[in-house]
Amino acid sequence: MAESVARMAAPTALSMRYQAAPAALGADVLAALAFDRTVPTDDARWIRVGYGPVGEVAPVEVWRSHGPVTRGRTGAIRHAQDDVLQFGCIELDEREHGGPEGVAAAAYAAIAQFVQDGTHPHVLRMWNAFSAINLGEGDEERYKRFCNGRAQGLAPVLARYFPAATAIGRRDDDPVLQVTWLSARDAGIPLENPRQVSAYRYPRQYGPTSPSFARAMLVGGDTLLISGTSSVVGHETHHAGDVHAQLLETLTNLDTVLQRAHALAPGVPRRFGAGSALRVYLRDPASQDTVRALLATHLPPEVSYVVLEGDICRADLTIEIDGVHRAV
Repeated sequence: MAESVARMAAPTALSMRYQAAPAALGADVLAALAFDRTVPTDDARWIRVGYGPVGEVAPVEVWRSHGPVTRGRTGAIRHAQDDVLQFGCIELDEREHGGPEGVAAAAYAAIAQFVQDGTHPHVLRMWNAFSAINLGEGDEERYKRFCNGRAQGLAPVLARYFPAATAIGRRDDDPVLQVTWLSARDAGIPLENPRQVSAYRYPRQYGPTSPSFARAMLVGGDTLLISGTSSVVGHETHHAGDVHAQLLETLTNLDTVLQRAHALAPGVPRRFGAGSALRVYLRDPASQDTVRALLATHLPPEVSYVVLEGDICRADLTIEIDGVHRAV
């Protein structure tokens, strides 16, 4: 594994920060994600995400590389790229594809074909947003059906490795599945958490198809893309329904992933800091005061984060955190 890191590309210029909506997107911007707000132009780099912030003015999540960035549309896919990184987005209506399984298969097959045909074939990170993620019983739960379709469509890409990923449920009843992703010219290194069973090895009780993602992705030897992380130890949810205890467990899991990344690549800091930007997904917005107080205690003040309202992929989970971590 150490040799793999030594062969990785030079440190990446990738960064992600939260800010007020920019008047214009600079030449180095790969994507600007607006949370539950209208995007200001038809620039392909502007992406509206259908869940909003809790208790604050909606920021914009801005992804930058070294540029210059070109942008365009290929079929249903919007994309922007420089010579190292590419950001993409696809939105498909599940009513046209027979539900969550069919639409996931169609979206991921389109993504797999697009990246295989292009100049950025290595998918590093994916985000999924769709409504009513916990609706349905047993194998008919919408998240489990989504996992079935994702694995079908992404099969060619998964032959390389599992990307980092997050799946969050919107609450706007929009029938559109939105998948956004970051891909690269060079491969990253997927990381797992020794406290957790790898998601792609979950036992049958979590559905007919295990979730297809890694816990994190190391990029360029200095940047960590962190998957949706929650209060799961082994493969089981801990502290069901208790947001305070779940957040503490989640932070322990995040700390474990950071230590593992630093041991493999010393350019990745051991602790969150000014180079860290996090999304905090909260099932119950009424618990935001508890969450913000705990985060203020456990995170350095220079860490950038936004608290978003959304449903987590397991009904007994109350909170999930993902993000980007690197040195300043």
